[in-house]
Amino acid sequence: MTQRIIQLRIVRFGVARFGRALLALTILAGAVSFPTAQAQVNDLHLKRKDQYKHQVEKLEQAWREAELAGDADSMAKLLSDDYVGITMSGQVVTKTQQLDRLRSRRTTLTRIDLSDVHVKLVGMTMTAIVTSLAEVEGTSNGTPIHGIFRYTRVYSRTASGTWKITNFEATRVGPPPPPPNDAPPHDDGQKPE
Repeated sequence: MTQRIIQLRIVRFGVARFGRALLALTILAGAVSFPTAQAQVNDLHLKRKDQYKHQVEKLEQAWREAELAGDADSMAKLLSDDYVGITMSGQVVTKTQQLDRLRSRRTTLTRIDLSDVHVKLVGMTMTAIVTSLAEVEGTSNGTPIHGIFRYTRVYSRTASGTWKITNFEATRVGPPPPPPNDAPPHDDGQKPE
């Protein structure tokens, strides 16, 4: 019986030793393959970011086309329900107001030339921020508009994978155009001498 107990202890010691050796080999194999797995994850992430960037660039073109055509139906598909825009004149508009402006043609853009376009993906690519320089021509309430603007447009990616415009802001670059000839003189608040 004593011999049987000694044999069992030897076997247990061997199994324990074998188990530790197997565990060490598993850890070593994982450590060797981890950099390869991490590189594959990084490559996949970069490919996905490139894919998202391309999707947003296409949506920028769709936005431009809808704006020029006055296509409120296409614009409605691009804007999120909680959209907030700040127009080139500084007005804050909601999705409904933006679509009404487009349908009524109160503001009509006939030219939007884009340059210096940058798409920045933020976080786990649920947000894209687009900045650009735009030369714009058109009319607003019958008054001609022309100018160069910097704009920022923010897209959010929904759970279904669709990108929606959530925010927009346009800022004029350089001085505003001169007032029409029939505009009253500007009062700077100083008394004449």
